[in-house]
Amino acid sequence: MSDIRLPQAEIDAIIDLNNLKRVPKNTHVAVLMGGWSAERPVSLWSGDACAAALETVGYKVTKIDVGRDVALRLAEVKPDVCFNALHGPFGEDGHIQGLLEILGIPYTHSDVLASAMAMNKHVARQLFASVGIPIAKGKVINRFDAAKEHVMEPPYVLKPVADGSSFGVFIVPRGANQPPQELLAADWPLSDDMLGEQYVAGRELTCTVMGNRALAVTDIYSNSEFYDFEGKYAEGGSKHIVPAKIKPNIYQDIMKWSVRACEVLGCTGVARVDWRYDDSAAANDELICLEVNTQPGMTGSSLAPEQAQKLGISFEKFVAWMVEQARCKQEIVGIKAKVQNR
Repeated sequence: MSDIRLPQAEIDAIIDLNNLKRVPKNTHVAVLMGGWSAERPVSLWSGDACAAALETVGYKVTKIDVGRDVALRLAEVKPDVCFNALHGPFGEDGHIQGLLEILGIPYTHSDVLASAMAMNKHVARQLFASVGIPIAKGKVINRFDAAKEHVMEPPYVLKPVADGSSFGVFIVPRGANQPPQELLAADWPLSDDMLGEQYVAGRELTCTVMGNRALAVTDIYSNSEFYDFEGKYAEGGSKHIVPAKIKPNIYQDIMKWSVRACEVLGCTGVARVDWRYDDSAAANDELICLEVNTQPGMTGSSLAPEQAQKLGISFEKFVAWMVEQARCKQEIVGIKAKVQNR
């Protein structure tokens, strides 16, 4: 299964640059990027890459480095669509989505509710469990309490409930005398709520979902103990195997459950679902869903566009598809009203 490229007719059915509903030369796209979360650098890289690709397709593009004045900037720019390349709090937790709903500007990726639920790992885990998607044993705890005593028997992972790009993630190894004391830092830049989750050894896998289609499964070989910030974005920080060389039934389970995870959250557009897989004999093929990322990275080393390209969907087609799918509730209500008044 090394070649997963789709037939050209199937690619054209997904996205045909010569037959777009939003004609590029008539469509002004504002690329929202930057912001003020810890993931600002990643967002700037994603935004630059997406803006360049959209310009190549022919869209009129304005890059907006998002600050507290973003509503005023949008009023000045007057875009037809917002391409959301933000990461982290405010950008992928429902806040910017809510603002765009109020302004009536169609935007890419998931809506307010899906974004908020996916960003809160505790809420997302409960939803996954409710439909049978496997998750690790875990609990939510304040970072100060997490630094006082072990939240569970090591090994376990501590991570912020509502942040991404592996910022603030600690692996507490078996036999550790105490939890990570970095959690007590006065200048801690992330949320105080932490998720303690049983550590699952093995392989880091991920699956991109595009609409209701799972694209592929990637096996990630990181140079560090887990797929951290350096592994994700530093040159040579990790190696990606697409498609992952795993048992066919496990591959299909990941594809199926990734779509289901996005469905239960209500995700739209493009999302990425991260997994941990222990294929050792003792673990009996343990597979655990870690999280759904509703704003996956779109840099040169990012996983989602890499999977799309393996299927024959170029980066330009990938971002154009997202613009085609951009919606806001106000626009949807308007479409329904027009249909009813015919």
